[in-house]
Amino acid sequence: MLTERFLAVAQVGDQFVLWLLVALSIISIALILERFVVLRSIGLQSGKIRDKIKIALGSQNYEIVEELSKDVTSIEGRALNYGLKHVKESGSKGLEEFFNSLFLVEKPELERYLNFMATIGSNAPYIGLLGTVMGIMKAFHDLSVTSEAGQQTVMAGISSALVATAAGLFVAIPAVLAYNYFSKKAKGILQNLDLVKELCLSMAKKRGL
Repeated sequence: MLTERFLAVAQVGDQFVLWLLVALSIISIALILERFVVLRSIGLQSGKIRDKIKIALGSQNYEIVEELSKDVTSIEGRALNYGLKHVKESGSKGLEEFFNSLFLVEKPELERYLNFMATIGSNAPYIGLLGTVMGIMKAFHDLSVTSEAGQQTVMAGISSALVATAAGLFVAIPAVLAYNYFSKKAKGILQNLDLVKELCLSMAKKRGL
């Protein structure tokens, strides 16, 4: 009884799995393009600001810092803006905790959709394998109930079933590569907050705060 139910699900399940993988592929590609555009834009801006911060740290030219803190459209600019206000009001006391909190605020925005990509990357092959198993079950079941079906029919059914495994890998591989790439990009951008923190600490020491 239970076996018959599994076979009934397998009759339509392999096609359902293929359509599910197609849908996941479309969603994954859309998210990859969105993250690429967003992180590329932020990364280019962060690279320019990082260079200026390094110059300010090396030359102790704090006029550059004041200028950068006015740019609240960038992560580093916002961090400097808030950090300098903190230094003026409280000095270096609590600055470490402040930047830790800022890190936790900015991180989810940069890593948006990455967990979903990781989930697709790790589970799509198993979904494809499930479709393949269902397809093979369907092929052998059709062979058992159809006397005219021969080896050629079974092989055609199995080859069709293997498409699901290939589709699962096709969906998973770009998702995994994108996840690793975007995670590295987000980590590099967030590391700039450490530079901003060092800059704020340097200014606090200069002012004796």
